[in-house]
Amino acid sequence: MALPRRTTTTTLTAVVVLLTLGFPGAPAHADDDPSAPPGSVTTSPPPEVDATSPGLKLADGATLAPAKVLDIKSVVEDLGGEERREDTNSDVTFALQAEVLFPKDSSKLNPDARSRIQAIADEIKAQNATTVRVFGFTDNLGSYAHGLTLSKKRAEAVHDQLASALGSTDITFEVRGYSEDYPIADNTSEQGRRKNRRVEVTFPRGASSGGTQS
Repeated sequence: MALPRRTTTTTLTAVVVLLTLGFPGAPAHADDDPSAPPGSVTTSPPPEVDATSPGLKLADGATLAPAKVLDIKSVVEDLGGEERREDTNSDVTFALQAEVLFPKDSSKLNPDARSRIQAIADEIKAQNATTVRVFGFTDNLGSYAHGLTLSKKRAEAVHDQLASALGSTDITFEVRGYSEDYPIADNTSEQGRRKNRRVEVTFPRGASSGGTQS
């Protein structure tokens, strides 16, 4: 699906199997991404690795930590950062800045928002997705409670338009508002706050889907 207007950088991170050497008494390390909202992270089962394989050439006393698969991730956004598409091997996420969807401090969709949401609905259909997450976020200005209400109402507005565009009763939606939680940019600048004021739509990639689209 074509993003509106221009695109800039595509970042690709290859699939990696982490085979970390673990020594007796070494502490375990968790590197979960705290910026990802609950329920929005999916992982594929890691491949089985034979810890006794002579080809590993482990040092005496060393063992393998559990294997971990890092998703292939491609990110494409327009020059203004108004819309971003992120593809992994399991999910597609569209992030739309609030300014392109709503008037200031409002949850009423503007006329231009409908065409952007329709494009996302078309991609949901193309991927044959049956589950869709719609999450709303704000910056850190104003009270947390106000942001929670506003982000939820904005997510609900996008959900309503998506559901209408999809015209299907076979899709399960999860709709949440997170206020200023899970920022993706620095809230100390207006540029960062603009990125944090957003609605994200996430759905699984179709099993028969080809390469990343832009």
